[in-house]
Amino acid sequence: MLTMILRRLLIAVPTILVIIVVSFLIIKLAPGSPFDSLADLDPQQLANLEAAYNLDKPVLVQFWLYFSGLLQGDMGQSFVFRDRTVSEIIVQGFPVSAQIGLSAVAVGTSLGIALGLMAALRKNSAVDYGVMSLTMFGVAVPTFVTAPLMVLLFGLTLGWLPIAGWQGGDIRHMILPVAALALPKAGIVARITRGSMLEVLRANHVRTARSKGLPERLVIWRHTLRAGLMPVVSYLGPAIATVMTGSVVIEQIFGLPGIGRSFIEGAVNRDYPVVMGITILYAALIILMNLLVDIAYRFLDPRAEQAS
Repeated sequence: MLTMILRRLLIAVPTILVIIVVSFLIIKLAPGSPFDSLADLDPQQLANLEAAYNLDKPVLVQFWLYFSGLLQGDMGQSFVFRDRTVSEIIVQGFPVSAQIGLSAVAVGTSLGIALGLMAALRKNSAVDYGVMSLTMFGVAVPTFVTAPLMVLLFGLTLGWLPIAGWQGGDIRHMILPVAALALPKAGIVARITRGSMLEVLRANHVRTARSKGLPERLVIWRHTLRAGLMPVVSYLGPAIATVMTGSVVIEQIFGLPGIGRSFIEGAVNRDYPVVMGITILYAALIILMNLLVDIAYRFLDPRAEQAS
């Protein structure tokens, strides 16, 4: 186990380095300047601003200055919010995105596994068709459709829940964004669970367990559930990283102060340090989640330890 973790961490270092280099070059190759919106600036003032942020230097020099600061834990200063550093923007917005995202993953995964098991155990029945139709709706309809519908129904029409704002993570303000974000996750997890469970239920060791007269509940719990959930674990790794770094649509619709909004605002305003900082955070989370998936695999299936 320790060898596997060390090997993954060694691979992660050059991976993140490549992501940093490629992201920096793509941003620099994009046309325009962070100060294009400041049309009333005279050339001298514009030159002074560019010099203050090292934008007047060659690209390689800019990259080295950025990378050397990054090694010291300095992600730079925001071009748009000049009184805030990138680290401050991330520290302020990430807990909001993480709280909403992890809640949505927990709700979506629990609901998806339950629905997937229900469909698999009643294959080709009305329950199976109904569950799969429901999950198809969750997967096919995007969040920028379901979220406004939830706002319209539960917020404006029925008046049960607030339609925007954060209020320090108040539970009533979390219900609608978490539900909108969890719906597609539940649909995907349910379909993965159903397909995996159907395959495991046809395995020889399950037939043997049933032939010995074990109750169906014990067959499911002891012999199929752990193997059937392994594909779900694989999906959850990148899914958790994605929702933890902010769902842009959800944060915009519900007015949440997460880093998803900061990323879009940074991209629109050519705020290079903010875009780079959130990109690096996302890449690091992807690598971390994949490492946790590998560790979880070894608990779910000890044979994976021998194969690695």
